[in-house]
Amino acid sequence: RGLGHAGAKIVLNGRNPETMNKAVENLREEGIYSMGYCFDVTKKDEVRVAIEEIEGELGKIDILINNAGIQKRAPFIDIDEVQWQEVLNINLKGAFLTSQQVARGMTVRKSGKIINICSLMSEVGRATIVPYTVAKGGLKMLTRAMAVELGKYNIQVNGIGPGYFVTEMTKNLKEDPRFDEWIKQRTPAGRWGDPEELVGTAIFLASSASDFINGQIIYVDGGVLASL
Repeated sequence: RGLGHAGAKIVLNGRNPETMNKAVENLREEGIYSMGYCFDVTKKDEVRVAIEEIEGELGKIDILINNAGIQKRAPFIDIDEVQWQEVLNINLKGAFLTSQQVARGMTVRKSGKIINICSLMSEVGRATIVPYTVAKGGLKMLTRAMAVELGKYNIQVNGIGPGYFVTEMTKNLKEDPRFDEWIKQRTPAGRWGDPEELVGTAIFLASSASDFINGQIIYVDGGVLASL
């Protein structure tokens, strides 16, 4: 929404057509040019075909935001291989495959912005979310490695590391009184974040204002990491 209001044409991705189409309609109601493409970011051929179709219809992709993610909670000793692989595939492999396909065009044009949505778990560990922590740690290093290799093509690759925000993924945690209070105590700002508070950072990293910033993760966390 924030990028759309800043003038970008928005293409959403998702595996659930109903949810994605609703999101597209919501953006259009606000006057934002938006489209939706259903494809699985963990499948190389689907990613390739989708990116080719998008660029064929709308033109070059200037900004890519990798924000696909899931979380599966379980004690470390109980995690099975299926859970492990699913979390790593969606949170890390998907960003790799999508970035790789989009970067092919960006390297030719010598221009582009790639923004990976990382996490506090890119820096710290927490119990019961080992696969998620591993994936987000990997995404941080993918961001830096891509920045080093693609920088010569005038492509900036950076990340945003959200703290604890009220989202669909964290709704159950927010509704747990003990966890809610723990977050408020651990966060110097004394509260959860609102997703709208990520907009400014995203616009900054997507704009020419960040042309000399590369390989960095900007943590929007109310001060959590500074206080650990």
